Amino acid sequence: MDRLWDLWLLVKDEVVLFFVAALPVTELRGAIPLGIAQGMSPLKTYIICVMGNLLPVPVLLLFLEPIFKKMRQTPILRGLANWAIKRSLKRSQQIKKYSALGLLFFVAIPLPSTGVWTGCIAASLLGLKFWYAFPAVAAGTIIAGLLVLGLSLHII
Repeated sequence: MDRLWDLWLLVKDEVVLFFVAALPVTELRGAIPLGIAQGMSPLKTYIICVMGNLLPVPVLLLFLEPIFKKMRQTPILRGLANWAIKRSLKRSQQIKKYSALGLLFFVAIPLPSTGVWTGCIAASLLGLKFWYAFPAVAAGTIIAGLLVLGLSLHII
């Protein structure tokens, strides 16, 4: 039991950082500065945060469409689904216009209400296929991570 506890103490900051990066509001924009503030190396922080941010992508791209369809059929969840859909589609004009390239740039720009979660919602609503959308989201995440890391280190 002591070894398990020692292992947890060794990796707990990394595990927390990984899941902060996976959350819809914080994503990379919150996780990378957190890792830097905790004293983690920039490279380690970047890798953990990009991996954490990409964690929900396959699930989002594969299952958002049926989830939203079910939510819209449920009276108590209809308002939440409509709000999320309207918000995502409002922000997704470049995705609609440029398809996967637009999705890449949408995810790559580390501004509020852009990123993996909103990009995946928009990709699902616009009917982009998984194998078309996933590489665009992954590349956008890598670029966004580099931008946020540069800003966090005052390089940019």
